[in-house]
Amino acid sequence: MNPHDCAALAERLNAGCQCSSLDRERLRAELEHESPGFYAEVMEGRPHLFSAAMVFVGARHGRRMAEIVTAIERVVALSAYRDHVLAWAPEIARTDSRARSVFLGYDFHLGEHGPRLIEINTNAGGGLLNAILARAQQACCDEVRAVLPGDLGGDTPEHLFMEMFRAEWAACRGDAPLRAIAIVDDDPAAQYLHPEFVLFQRLFARHGIKALVCDPQDLMHCHGSLWVEETRIDLVYNRLTDFALEEPAHAALRLAWLDDAAVVTPHPRAHALYADKRNLVALSDDALLASWGVDAETRTVLTAGIPRTERVAAERADDFWARRKQLFFKPAAGYGSKAAYRGDKITKRVFDEVLAGNYIAQALVPPSSRRLEVDGEAVELKLDLRNYVYNGHVQLVAARLWQGQTTNFRTPGGGFAPVLTVSPAKEPA
Repeated sequence: MNPHDCAALAERLNAGCQCSSLDRERLRAELEHESPGFYAEVMEGRPHLFSAAMVFVGARHGRRMAEIVTAIERVVALSAYRDHVLAWAPEIARTDSRARSVFLGYDFHLGEHGPRLIEINTNAGGGLLNAILARAQQACCDEVRAVLPGDLGGDTPEHLFMEMFRAEWAACRGDAPLRAIAIVDDDPAAQYLHPEFVLFQRLFARHGIKALVCDPQDLMHCHGSLWVEETRIDLVYNRLTDFALEEPAHAALRLAWLDDAAVVTPHPRAHALYADKRNLVALSDDALLASWGVDAETRTVLTAGIPRTERVAAERADDFWARRKQLFFKPAAGYGSKAAYRGDKITKRVFDEVLAGNYIAQALVPPSSRRLEVDGEAVELKLDLRNYVYNGHVQLVAARLWQGQTTNFRTPGGGFAPVLTVSPAKEPA
């Protein structure tokens, strides 16, 4: 089977395999292992967190996503690139850190010519939830059984994630003991992915590290250290979406970052270097990349793998309006599809707001689809692929399934889904 056959097989399985691969009893057991009642706690109010189906990806597309990640890392390492993107970054991003930042999320759509990078996030959620979901799968039919590995990842993701946090700490503090971690978000108990905070808290505890899930207003910056009540915090796992730590409620964390009172990860500089949507303008500009000395092979990977991206400017309003049906508009500092608009759905009133805001326009790459049977009816769900990345290494790939204009967890049959790579070595009989 050649790579093109792998992609075609994955497409056929996504269209034709309507079986449920999720072993719900095993998922329940995995979550109940954390504590009695945790399964009900996770699923309450989150009926569409996990899809019952898996998503298939050709091996060639899996490799291509990893190549795009590697190519971006090469460019980010260049001083010319850093100077370019930090010019529009907030002042706080000028503060550097040896921490690489945990859980970069590279989100892809599978376009006509392979995977296309839609955006990068610096606090991508769902990694630990997807590690558990992957273990709760079963072979749903003979064709899938032929490509299902014996154990879909085992405990490898948890091991990788734990080592990632240890690496962040060691990069900044060397051999000093890591004793306490704060998992920080605004009103964490109200967050949709709060169960993942609990999972991380227990993962850290199993490795002898005290972990607290807290609101940033629980933090105190005092005498050069960061505290939660009587606990001195060594490392902050930062889940905030205030990427520049500008809000008054985040003042203690901001001070801790600026004077290195604790290791903060992800941090403002990483967001400026990777996740500001304006960076995609540079990364998809072949001439600009060439002027920085980026080699031809890397430029080819990037220009093929990143949809052309432009900064929206009011003086070009007529041009953008004329081309709007081929564009997707996103706020430069946005996240989670908030205030993002498909050009073919945008109204003139909203378009005027886009012109007045700080937006980019990206060539539209519609998501591919996964056909499933939900409540006895065949439905077609959109899908994207999230690569969880640390230090240029792809740790885990997961899918999200949904209906509607942007990614959500409100679609029956949708939610997180494990990704199974179809490779030549696993050709169905």
